[in-house]
Amino acid sequence: MKVAKDTVVTITYKVADLAGRLLEQSKEPIAYLHGGYDNTLPGIEKALDGKESGDQVSVELQPADAFGVRDESLVRVIPKAEFPPGVKVGGQLEGVTDGGQPHVFHVMKIKGPEVHLDGNHPLAGKALKFVLKVTGVRAALPEELEHRHVHGEHGHHH
Repeated sequence: MKVAKDTVVTITYKVADLAGRLLEQSKEPIAYLHGGYDNTLPGIEKALDGKESGDQVSVELQPADAFGVRDESLVRVIPKAEFPPGVKVGGQLEGVTDGGQPHVFHVMKIKGPEVHLDGNHPLAGKALKFVLKVTGVRAALPEELEHRHVHGEHGHHH
């Protein structure tokens, strides 16, 4: 079966910067619903369209097509006294954007009495190379189409 709209695609992946430094890779295969359901990046869907189990593809995406350009308005320095005990580097906190919208911020560093937060995706602002291997393709179940995501192994569980 070929990767097409309304198929469940199982892949393994590696993500590197354009200099070839490995940034992330899957430990286990992951599954997503293919066909514009916002379950993965559009550039990845385009690269995988028409592929079959066993196929491997590489795709380079610029920041705007990957995890976005960095938004410096999402960088914050907040007094440590404003946070509950136990704030640690690498943790996440929910806050609000300048526009008042709820947003998740990553704790980047704690320097003396200050906590440095970043609301950008960790890979925002980076051009990336994805190496994707298709390990399975099947027709999506009606419930998966209705819920707009994969259920079961390697997918979402209710």
